[in-house]
Amino acid sequence: MNRSIAYLRPACRYRAVSLAVFLTVACGGAADSPVVNIYSTRHYGAMELMYAGFTAETGIEVRVSHGNMHALLERLRAEGEHTVADAFLAVDAGGLWLAANDGLLQSVESAVLEQNIPENLRDPENRFFALSQRVRSIAYVPGRVDPSEISTYEALTDRKWRGRLCLRPSTNVYTQSLVASLIAAHGEARAEEIVRGWVANEPEYIDSDTRILETIAAGGCDAGITNHYYLGRLLKANPDFPVKMLWANQDGRGVHRNVSGIGVTAAAAHRENAIKLIEWLSGPAGQAGDDSGLPGSNLEFPVNPDVDPHPIIAAFGPWTADPMPLAEYGRYQADAVKLMERAGYR
Repeated sequence: MNRSIAYLRPACRYRAVSLAVFLTVACGGAADSPVVNIYSTRHYGAMELMYAGFTAETGIEVRVSHGNMHALLERLRAEGEHTVADAFLAVDAGGLWLAANDGLLQSVESAVLEQNIPENLRDPENRFFALSQRVRSIAYVPGRVDPSEISTYEALTDRKWRGRLCLRPSTNVYTQSLVASLIAAHGEARAEEIVRGWVANEPEYIDSDTRILETIAAGGCDAGITNHYYLGRLLKANPDFPVKMLWANQDGRGVHRNVSGIGVTAAAAHRENAIKLIEWLSGPAGQAGDDSGLPGSNLEFPVNPDVDPHPIIAAFGPWTADPMPLAEYGRYQADAVKLMERAGYR
């Protein structure tokens, strides 16, 4: 059956992929077809509703193939100039940098994107663009924890937190980017001291931000590091959920901010359609705080300064982000993995 589908589209090159994925990307179509094909590591939020809004407005069909970051990057490398992907959407700035650094993304000039997305949320060479902001900070329960005691990531090295912390494991890309930011901010030696301090406090490693928050609420630990929107989701389901979010390092360099973002692939057959999609996603409709927009559908912060965030996360209060360029997360990611291995961070 796969073989007959390939014959239906002579321009397609048959590959050993699942029938479901083959059908999803549909071999791309001609360069002037009203379609845009995305390889996406983002599989949550009301993405179908958002893409439907773009199609209704532009007439351009959106076709998506999902996978984890490393699998999709390897797929882009293997496919090279024959890829069907017009755009690569990732939930981590480090992954976007890796794609750009490998020559898998191309530079895009767009006055619309320059207007909609602040400069510090764009790649300096315009190879990728942030579409939503995800803040990774410290969650706690008032009454059990004095917020002033956990005001920074570095403060979690204090021995008073022994046996009281919940953290994501070293294999998680969010952890890797956070540690990469410590390396960029402090240098490798000091960053390793901080990570060793966390390890010495014998944290419970839980590979789910939601379960970290639920464990904190249940008294299994007193503080943890999570992305803000996981708490937003729990509060949306239960406004009385007892955990609060503290914005870390507000008296210093600022809280760790990662992004979901997108770039046009180097071999995009539908380049102009991909640019139109990114422009739409960065505009008022794509940035909407409700389920029709990319940030709102997952309770993330918009990148467009003219769009308000969802009220649930707006209630977390204002925050100042670490001004570190997004590319640094990718540049130091491999070093972060090695550092955590040396420090015994599981």
